[in-house]
Amino acid sequence: MISIHLVCLVFLMICSLIFMWGGLVSLSLGLSYVVEWDIISLNSSSVVMTMIFDWISCLFLSFVLFISSMVMYYSGDYMSGDGNYNRFMYLVFAFVFSMGAMIISPNLISILLGWDGLGLISYILVVYYQNEKSANAGMLTVLSNRVGDVGILLSIALMFSLGGWNFVFYGSEMGESFFLMKVLICVSAMTKSAQIPFSAWLPAAMAAPTPVSALVHSSTLVTAGVYLLIRFSEALSGSMVQSFLLIISCLTMFMAGLGANFEFDLKKIIALSTLSQLGVMMSILALGFLDLAFFHLLTHALFKALLFMCAGVIIHSVKESQDIRNMGSLVMMMPLTTVSMNLANLALCGMPFLAGFYSKDLILEVAFMSEINLVSVLLYILATGLTVCYSFRLIYYSLSGVVGMGSMMLVSEDYKMMMGAVGLLSVAAVVGGASLAWVLFPESYMVCLSLVWKILALLLSFIGAMLGYILNMVGVSYSLKSIKLYVPVVFSGSMWFMPLLSTFKVSLWSLGSACRVSEVSDKGWLEYFGAQGGFLGLMKESMILQMSQNNMLMIYIKSFFFWLVIVFFILV
Repeated sequence: MISIHLVCLVFLMICSLIFMWGGLVSLSLGLSYVVEWDIISLNSSSVVMTMIFDWISCLFLSFVLFISSMVMYYSGDYMSGDGNYNRFMYLVFAFVFSMGAMIISPNLISILLGWDGLGLISYILVVYYQNEKSANAGMLTVLSNRVGDVGILLSIALMFSLGGWNFVFYGSEMGESFFLMKVLICVSAMTKSAQIPFSAWLPAAMAAPTPVSALVHSSTLVTAGVYLLIRFSEALSGSMVQSFLLIISCLTMFMAGLGANFEFDLKKIIALSTLSQLGVMMSILALGFLDLAFFHLLTHALFKALLFMCAGVIIHSVKESQDIRNMGSLVMMMPLTTVSMNLANLALCGMPFLAGFYSKDLILEVAFMSEINLVSVLLYILATGLTVCYSFRLIYYSLSGVVGMGSMMLVSEDYKMMMGAVGLLSVAAVVGGASLAWVLFPESYMVCLSLVWKILALLLSFIGAMLGYILNMVGVSYSLKSIKLYVPVVFSGSMWFMPLLSTFKVSLWSLGSACRVSEVSDKGWLEYFGAQGGFLGLMKESMILQMSQNNMLMIYIKSFFFWLVIVFFILV
């Protein structure tokens, strides 16, 4: 009997190759195809499903399908002992279908189907293990994403005046009168891509199984907001929304990089690195370089999926422990996994000739050339250094460091399916950046920077790597210096208290207010004057009519007598 993960692997790989070929053809010929399917027509109203196939949608969809096929193949080992394995695979397949529906839709109404599908299925996957931690994380995830859903719904209403919802055709028509709609679209994208102040849900979503994390945090859910803004880039150009988005995204990547250096949970460190890279994509998108944002979106998907898969192999091998302090010298017991993980880490740092170098280095140089303020430049510089710093923390704990607990001596990497997926993604993390650079940018950007600014990114990477490696070389008997700076350390490592604000204060107030509104309106006045009141009123009226229509002799005599009296008065 052929397993479901093998069927998914073959099917998704074939679809990925088809869309990759279509994307390359449309890019080389400059073609875009828009397919409109008239589902139903009633009088003058039509329900139309619109799909767009251009180089952006085809390339992105091919990457999503490729990584999804690797994740499903990887799940064949990781989730093999789970009693609900088939249900898990169906959920992941539905998640990929929702992402595909969002990618190929240029219509704001039909994009809501994929957008809502991502939010709903992500909630189901986050609460998959059905414990208190995953339930809290799932509730935070779905409530944060509902804010973006409301923004999309309000944007649909505001776009009604244009006469259609195909936003790819109306970008140039959205002037200053559509400022509110641009703000709503921007807020919707910020919720899905976890920008400040909606960042708390992304690390909390690590309660999901690791294959889900590899899919969600590499190429699907968190990148949906970036993709939406890429499609809306023509409407947002020259708007004040871009300046606001630049500051927010720079603060997000700085905050995530700072928090990752104080974290010891392996999956949360990788989640915060995803948050930092989303800030990089949003910031360069706010500067107007949508092609660079899309380039980094694709390369980031490759090495981040690899990073999560390697983390999953390690977590699976060390009996579900996620504390990196218990994972010293893994290279002796898991050489292939450790090499692949460090390959992904170096690609994340922007090591030359790996996938991340071609996009991240170009983004930094273009940002330094652009007309941005000093605050944004400082945040770029600090965030870049912090990224390398927390990456080398992982390199330290995997390559060197003190050997972990006794159970670590039994660690192995005897997982054929997981290692097969890791090996294929490792090749993609090496050659993917260069291949995409040759395809997407046959004519390279003209970078005019002084020598100091040119080597600044390399210098920051070197300093960050040195700090990230040396600061972790501490012994058990060392005094903890951070106790003297307790408040700044807690503030820096807690994502600026956003999880606390998102889960306690705001949620308590909003849920309490919603409960009171429900009691007063939905269960109170609306119940009396609304459905129940209307029902009782109609019942009374119908009873009177029913009595008047009964074939009773007394009613006929009374009505005949009443009619005679009226006729008498009329004749007199």
